[in-house]
Amino acid sequence: MPSVLDSLKKCSIVVADTGDIDAVAKWRPQDTTTNPSLLLAAAQDSRFLPLVQKALSKGKPDTEAVMEHLFVDFGREILKHIPGRVSTEVDARLSFDQNQSIEKAKRLISLYEEAGVQRDRILIKLASTWEGIRAAERLERDGIHCNLTLLFSFAQAVACADAGVTLISPFVGRIYDWHKQARKVEDIPIAEDPGVASVTKIYGYYKKHGYATQVMGASFRKTEQILALAGCDLLTIAPDLLEKLSKTEGEVERMLSPEKAKNLAIEKTPLNEAAFRWQHNEDAMAVEKLSDGIRKFDADARKLEAAVSALLQAARAAA
Repeated sequence: MPSVLDSLKKCSIVVADTGDIDAVAKWRPQDTTTNPSLLLAAAQDSRFLPLVQKALSKGKPDTEAVMEHLFVDFGREILKHIPGRVSTEVDARLSFDQNQSIEKAKRLISLYEEAGVQRDRILIKLASTWEGIRAAERLERDGIHCNLTLLFSFAQAVACADAGVTLISPFVGRIYDWHKQARKVEDIPIAEDPGVASVTKIYGYYKKHGYATQVMGASFRKTEQILALAGCDLLTIAPDLLEKLSKTEGEVERMLSPEKAKNLAIEKTPLNEAAFRWQHNEDAMAVEKLSDGIRKFDADARKLEAAVSALLQAARAAA
């Protein structure tokens, strides 16, 4: 009997949610997603010190340039082990600046292309703010594909689809965490899991109305959440959960499909800016988790910057 992981791969594209290059090499996923938190952990690992030193040599004496090279060099190394795409994130501090987000995205793509990596192997990650979505819309027109992250509300998903973005990453686990805390419970049954319900609704809406934007379930807390979304276009899974799925035998039942979605009674609801902001604001969980996610990614990016700055200072002192 196949492993659950192998069975899952028959109905969803499996993506590794990690910056650990060794984990990517082990699991050989189709795609890989990264973010500042994952890269901070990887950059502090002695196994990847040569990559950090390489970025320092390319970007010095500018900390921002070193950070860009570090993100791209990790992405390039990951691409050696996967057939598909790597997601590289735009600085969270630009989440409310459309033009600066576009500029940063184009800079990252330029660095990849200078290194011989074609842009169709890169997804630029942007926070699903109104400004981030508009930036992605313009980038997609220029042939730069985008992954809209920190997505918690249905309004965010609708706006992303209308903007024609390549992919969205609705966060199952963080929605689940918020509702657990709000309800003061230790667990929520899968049948009532609000994170699973959110992705299921978004997937159904997209397939019902023929949107090309792909849905990638993200931020899982347990394997049951993953299996409840079998059939979703993509599922990005952390190495510890990939391990569990690989060590369990069984056939996976497909839970989501375009055929099922066609029968859903869900109307198309395009949103202008005012409607987007109102509907997103009506979802207290989404407002809180989007803000919290941006702050956390920013905090880890600042820690990474501080480490880079310290290394640059040490290099100057030794020169």
